[in-house]
Amino acid sequence: MTQTRRYSELDVFTPQPLLGNPLAVVHDGRGLSDAQMAAFARWTNLSETTFLLPPTRPEADYMVRIFTPERELPFAGHPTLGTAWVLGPGRWTQRSPGMTVEVEVTGSGATFAQPDPKITEVYPEDAAAALGLLETDASVAFLIDAGGTKHVLVPTDHSLTSLRFNRERLVSVGRSHGAVGVAAMRATGKAAVHVRLIVPGDNTFEDPGTGSASGAVGLIARTRWGLDEDIVISQGDEIGRPCRIRVHAEPGNVRVGGDVAACASGRLLLQSE
Repeated sequence: MTQTRRYSELDVFTPQPLLGNPLAVVHDGRGLSDAQMAAFARWTNLSETTFLLPPTRPEADYMVRIFTPERELPFAGHPTLGTAWVLGPGRWTQRSPGMTVEVEVTGSGATFAQPDPKITEVYPEDAAAALGLLETDASVAFLIDAGGTKHVLVPTDHSLTSLRFNRERLVSVGRSHGAVGVAAMRATGKAAVHVRLIVPGDNTFEDPGTGSASGAVGLIARTRWGLDEDIVISQGDEIGRPCRIRVHAEPGNVRVGGDVAACASGRLLLQSE
């Protein structure tokens, strides 16, 4: 039987439609198979597509499944914010395969409370070279794990605007660490960080705004550069999708948020299985 399902397309980490990090949200994913969800995510060809489902745990208000055009993710930041935002203002408890998080939604955006990410030092040379940095530009790199979604972060004092990425080496770095993305991060002020994050295995390649990595970026910025607890991360400017990610980074109290803009809405026609 074919059902009509509502879906929305949003931009996250921006107040302006058609900028920021795009997302599709299917408001009711009940009855859809894993294959159908994956196929719809490939069809939208957006960085992520989410499917709202009834909660599987009593403490959660809803369950969400998160798909890129290539894979399912256990957790991701900007899909968490956008999915909760379509539900309307209030406090929501979201369950995904990777973790349970609390999300506070306002009329203009959303913020989620992130469990402290796991942060481990790793050898920086390969990651720095893959990002187009010299070995002398990076003395350390970090592997961070935010609910099963891993990234390699390379702090540097070098400008990020003219980096030349090596896709083959980025793929190798990601595989060697089990990481989805590889990022360079640079302090640009007492409460500001510039980030460029590459997802070499996905069609997006450079991610406009990475919520799952942002809590770790804030914690590393505090300990490495002495930045404030509250910072704004600039990401995506180089690809014409300027995202601004608000982070409160304090051990045991990590929050990531940003504005959300509605771009389009429609009806999805898929047969329940």
